[in-house]
Amino acid sequence: MSVISIPCLVIICIISLVGGDEHNHIYEDRDEVVLWMNTVGPYHNRQETYSYYSLPFCFGTKTTISHYHETFGEALQGVELQFSGLEIFYKDHVEKSPYCEIVLTEENLKKFIYAVKNHYWYQMYIDDLPIWGIVGEVEELTNGKTNYYIWTHKRFDIGYNGKYIVDVNLTSEDKQKLELNAKVRFTYEVNWKPSPVSFRDRFDKYLDHNFFQHRIHWFSIFNSFMMVIFLTGLVSMILMRTLRKDYARYSKEDDIDDMERDLGDEYGWKQVHGDVFRPVPNALIFSALIGSGYHVTVVTFLVILLAIIGELYTERGSLLSTAIFTYAATSPINGYTGGGLYARMGGKLWIKQMIVSAFLLPSMVCGTAFFINFIAIYYHASRAIPFGTMVAVACICFFVILPLTLVGSVLGRNLAGQPDYPCRVNAVPRPIPEKKWFMEPLIIIMSGGILPFGSIFIEMYFIFTSFWAYKIYYVYGFMLLVFLILMVVTVCVTIVCIYFLLNAEDYRWQWTSFLAAASTSTYVYMYSFYYFFFKTKMYGLFQTAFYFGYMALFSLALGLMCGTVGYIGTSIFVRKIYSTVKID
Repeated sequence: MSVISIPCLVIICIISLVGGDEHNHIYEDRDEVVLWMNTVGPYHNRQETYSYYSLPFCFGTKTTISHYHETFGEALQGVELQFSGLEIFYKDHVEKSPYCEIVLTEENLKKFIYAVKNHYWYQMYIDDLPIWGIVGEVEELTNGKTNYYIWTHKRFDIGYNGKYIVDVNLTSEDKQKLELNAKVRFTYEVNWKPSPVSFRDRFDKYLDHNFFQHRIHWFSIFNSFMMVIFLTGLVSMILMRTLRKDYARYSKEDDIDDMERDLGDEYGWKQVHGDVFRPVPNALIFSALIGSGYHVTVVTFLVILLAIIGELYTERGSLLSTAIFTYAATSPINGYTGGGLYARMGGKLWIKQMIVSAFLLPSMVCGTAFFINFIAIYYHASRAIPFGTMVAVACICFFVILPLTLVGSVLGRNLAGQPDYPCRVNAVPRPIPEKKWFMEPLIIIMSGGILPFGSIFIEMYFIFTSFWAYKIYYVYGFMLLVFLILMVVTVCVTIVCIYFLLNAEDYRWQWTSFLAAASTSTYVYMYSFYYFFFKTKMYGLFQTAFYFGYMALFSLALGLMCGTVGYIGTSIFVRKIYSTVKID
């Protein structure tokens, strides 16, 4: 197989995984309807899930089915579907019927009591519609004793509209006390009824409109939008007034002689014009961060648009599959921007830079995911990623992301690799004078992320709740608006910070602009600690590692995105002011 055909084959596989589904959702009378058993786990630890049959539930009588499909996103999310064995046919009613029976041995009894005591819930699917049920309930007696019960009957009320299933409801009935050596008979019942709900709107019942479209959510968007207007106006006013004075002062230099110029009290951003475009320390790492940040920003924007257009929340794992495909397909952006920047800074190790840029984010994501995967394997949790899926991810990195990043790097070096700075760079760096403590780069970096975080922290609550609680996030229009607001606020704040830094005759603006904007992610990660301890009831090593591990990855991606946007805006600003004024 040729080298070119390998990436093409992987891309085709990814496309098929993204677009595939179990079936076309169209049923004729008496067509097979599959009930998939997914996971079971404690209600307050949403990510701590186990296979449904890790509890001593039993299978139905049917052993064969006509179709089975699992997408790439489902495999990464730990969606492990197992056939229930229950016979369900389209529009065929099923009276209350037993399908299996178990004996509560000592081991089975302990498992069920533990599940009931910890409020275990289970999840199932019919035609991609999720169904939730509770394992059992606890009864506290007045004499201090406790009885544990398990629900043994599942009643499915399925609504249909034409040839489509549009509604599924589960009712758990017939509780039985958990006692040693007791026989537990499991039964099920299926009732079909016509429904006026259209196939397009069948997911609306799962969406919490009162939560996501609450007036607090609207108010937060309006508040952030007003912050943007105020901040952009303030930045424009400060910079226009300040720079106008600088321009007026510097333009007078043409009318004075050399003696007056030498004795003049010159200060400010003009004094560092010979050093402001000096290559940054650790240019290889810096260009890799900027390239990855460009990449993440484009991917985030495209995925949000696709989620708005395609309603990706209605298909299991489709959002994650789409994000992976989009990230792989847009890899040339990473190579082009990072490679071009590295070439403009005079970098020579462009192959090393390309490899670092290509694997910077994927290595961190895979490293964190694999570490959490080991914990999931230890706990026998369904979140454990199969070995085959790990191999598929590695193939995507080596046979898709790396070659496309290489193509982008070659184009970036040849098309955007020539320095075009408006000022020449001095041979000897200018000493940085003493300045007030609040003008130090570290203070600027720490303060640069406060306002951007303030513009998004309300939306962070809704995003966190949708991911770490039982809610489906669907308001991607809100997310797009907040994304744009964050970009504008980040650019404005970073420009102001860097202007003050340059005016203090400190030319170390590249790293400062990136880190000042990226510090927003630090405040988001700090907020995640508050959310974990005060807004959730999560517990245990697995859930804690899962939460803080993936929140660290989320904050890292947000930091790359904000840092790059801040650097881009500041770079344009710096080029503009140094190209407008005559300084040589």
